[in-house]
Amino acid sequence: MIQALRKVVTFDEFVAKYPDNTGKRYELHDGVIVEMPQPTGDHEEVVGFLAFEITRECIRLNLPYFIPKTALVKPPENESAYSSDVLILNRPNLVNEPLWKKESTVSQAESIPLVVEVVSSNWRDDYLKKAADYEGVGIPEYWIVDYAALGGRRFIGNPKQPTVSLFTLIEGEYQVSQFQGSDRIISPLFPELNLTAEQIFQAGGYPV
Repeated sequence: MIQALRKVVTFDEFVAKYPDNTGKRYELHDGVIVEMPQPTGDHEEVVGFLAFEITRECIRLNLPYFIPKTALVKPPENESAYSSDVLILNRPNLVNEPLWKKESTVSQAESIPLVVEVVSSNWRDDYLKKAADYEGVGIPEYWIVDYAALGGRRFIGNPKQPTVSLFTLIEGEYQVSQFQGSDRIISPLFPELNLTAEQIFQAGGYPV
């Protein structure tokens, strides 16, 4: 279970203190510091598989994108900062990010073509809070990869099934497409990406 340290802090206070030297990961949710649980091996296999496949597509297309290790996404309208599972950054725009050089933090849609969150026990954050904040930032594409079908039934159906929910920003609002089983992922950012939902789920050891 995620533990929240309930003292309210500003973003500046957060980055001055975290991450600490314990190796733990933290996020800031509306001024509340949230310690992120150590992910499972299955979770990390899915994250690694996606990072590899997306990086391979970026190289194939010669795109100026890269995946940072520990960068933060900060919505400009609130005291939050998220450490995404897979964050694609557009290198040419980083010169316009005031927090990038010192704090490896981005807040402009032009810097963030894609964010991927791989669902764990904090699924409500991925489907509700982060979706709203990423939409507010204007991030063009947001994937929620629910390989273990942990999310609520209102998000992934009843009975629950492993699902990739792909949010695309259209006229300032997210519209969602969902992929299960042998469905090929249809990504506006990577239209030629040859990847199915089941390939992603199987990376985490989940048969479909």
